Amino acid sequence: MRLPDFEAWAMFATVVEHRSFTAAADALGVSKATVSKAVTRLEAHLGTALFHRTSRRLSLTESGKPLAEHARRILIEAEAAEEAARDGATALSGTIRVAAPMTFGLMHVAPALADFIAEHPGISVDLHLSDEKIDIIDMGFDMALRIASLPDSSLRARRLGDVHAHVVAAPSYLERRGTPTHPAQLAEHECLIYTNVATPDIWRFRNAAREEAVVRLKGPIRTNNGDAMVPALCAGLGIAILPGFIVDTHIAAGRLVTILEDWARPDPVGLHLLSPPGGPRPARVEMMIEFLSQRFRKLCAG
Repeated sequence: MRLPDFEAWAMFATVVEHRSFTAAADALGVSKATVSKAVTRLEAHLGTALFHRTSRRLSLTESGKPLAEHARRILIEAEAAEEAARDGATALSGTIRVAAPMTFGLMHVAPALADFIAEHPGISVDLHLSDEKIDIIDMGFDMALRIASLPDSSLRARRLGDVHAHVVAAPSYLERRGTPTHPAQLAEHECLIYTNVATPDIWRFRNAAREEAVVRLKGPIRTNNGDAMVPALCAGLGIAILPGFIVDTHIAAGRLVTILEDWARPDPVGLHLLSPPGGPRPARVEMMIEFLSQRFRKLCAG
């Protein structure tokens, strides 16, 4: 019986993670030639090409895409097995790749990671901040924080709590245009639109009597980042729905006020911690997941 070429699978997974043979070689501490030969050896054994290679770009083939997930699992489970075999007193080490939304990442994830690294100095973090929905498996992330209503998927997901949003405007805007008392009136107002959702031009509301309202919006600004709306909001250019972690300080300072407080979004948006499916995770990843879960559950509860 011929055993699988575990080294080649691990090197293939590392190339996928780093999207470069050179970067994978640097991460593994071997030569680029060693990595290239291992991947070529695996391709020969499988009878299919795993990468499209050009001078400017490296991308997975259609055959390589599903195999990349198998390779990632092989590497993760091997790392988990080695960590489990080490003395429990041995300090955790290695890199953890984390993805998070831009504003929430700057305000809350980055400080949390600094505290985590202070407790575990052998661990390093590769933090990716973006409001775009990313494929954490394809991009090789160990975990991601996501503020959204999640569709069904194969990802492991923990809902850490609700992220409360407010309908807000500057006092100057409301003095000039009037204060809406029903969501339907928003159609007559200038609204700042967050585009990184399924239906950015439509807002849905529900009140305590379970009456629902749906309104189609128009406005002067569309953006995929909530923080980018704040200067325009404070300047009195319109109305927006934004999470408390972006607008709470502006509300407290009087630069913005909340409106339509008797109406809420029918499906509260949650803060989720996502991780790829599969078997055991490296101990460093498990520890960070627990650390972030506890920290952000307290944040959402507060």
